[in-house]
Amino acid sequence: ELGVKLVEQDGQGSAEKQISQVENFIIQGVDAVILNPFDKDGCAPAVNKVVEAGIPLIVVNAMVSNIEKADAYVGSEDIIAGEMEAQYIADLLNGKGNVVIIHGPNGHSAEIQRTIGNKNVLDKYTDIKILAEQTANWSRIEALNLVENWLTSGMDLNAVIAQNDEMALGAYKAIEAAGKQDEIFVIGIDAIPDALQSVEDGKLVATVFQDAKGQGAGAVELAYKKAMGQDIPELLNIPFILVTKENLSEFK
Repeated sequence: ELGVKLVEQDGQGSAEKQISQVENFIIQGVDAVILNPFDKDGCAPAVNKVVEAGIPLIVVNAMVSNIEKADAYVGSEDIIAGEMEAQYIADLLNGKGNVVIIHGPNGHSAEIQRTIGNKNVLDKYTDIKILAEQTANWSRIEALNLVENWLTSGMDLNAVIAQNDEMALGAYKAIEAAGKQDEIFVIGIDAIPDALQSVEDGKLVATVFQDAKGQGAGAVELAYKKAMGQDIPELLNIPFILVTKENLSEFK
């Protein structure tokens, strides 16, 4: 709609690759850069390079440690998402039970913030025990293997709090294979189509909607305005929403 030419690069889970790609954007003389950083600290040099080149910079979806140098941040408050999913599980457990937390990649800003959110809630419940917590790197298959190992070890589990839907779906598959789907609650974040279907099928108990389209569109709009010399807000917050069977129809 804006007539913008969008040049895209995939960092493939590497901060080093993202820094190199940003350097190429600077050489190309782009009018603005939108960065979705893979690593909070590792991608900080990419921010510095864009700022030093005098090019407008919008950071989207995940944080960097030097976010104050960017022109704007577009995203959702991951602490809130972590609190939402943990609170829903705490309510289902009536404040009592054994849970595990499956983390995103260690050092990713969403992993850091969602963990804070998870703990903010769980710390209030003395009768909820965190039996284990480990990363599965946003991966369905890693989460499946992880939960399989936990169940095989005889862990007495009541709920799995996964920091994204891919890992939640992998966890559920392991639980289902063990025949414990009626004993263990599983929740995720993102509201991807597979997760919405799983909630509808009565498998995942809930997910948390992250408006990826809203974040992407907002980032492009702010980048365009900044490149045109217009004033923009430093923060564009896109809210998270808890998705259960009750409000599922709004998201499918």
